[in-house]
Amino acid sequence: MQEEIKSRWKSGNACFHSVWSLLSSSWLSKNLKIKIYRNIILPVVLYGCESWSLALREEHRLRVLENRVLRRIFGPKNDELTGEWRKLHNEEHNDVYSSLTIVGMVKSGRMRWAVHVALLGDRRGLYRVLVGNLRERNHLEAQA
Repeated sequence: MQEEIKSRWKSGNACFHSVWSLLSSSWLSKNLKIKIYRNIILPVVLYGCESWSLALREEHRLRVLENRVLRRIFGPKNDELTGEWRKLHNEEHNDVYSSLTIVGMVKSGRMRWAVHVALLGDRRGLYRVLVGNLRERNHLEAQA
């Protein structure tokens, strides 16, 4: 699982570097840059995330990638008190971006997948794996 997540992270990183010039452009609006992030980079990173079990290390890597992209999109901020330019802090990115974080998207995808499997019913093998009841099938076959 860690290798799959690492591969997705590397692909997302490569995708980010391929659109670097677009995200750095002063000609594009921030809204358009966010759309590029959501429609080009995120699908590459999150492909198959419904089956991931994230360790803290992977969560951190995903957050680092997201913060790097958001830092490129929003750029530096002029500090009102000192008048100097500075990078936005990670918490400020979340306030300005106002969308679900990448880790939140993974968890949401897993929950959506679990609901889908739960709706399949107890006769399906995938459901029995989800609830941890692998012996029920053998019991049902013995009754038939």
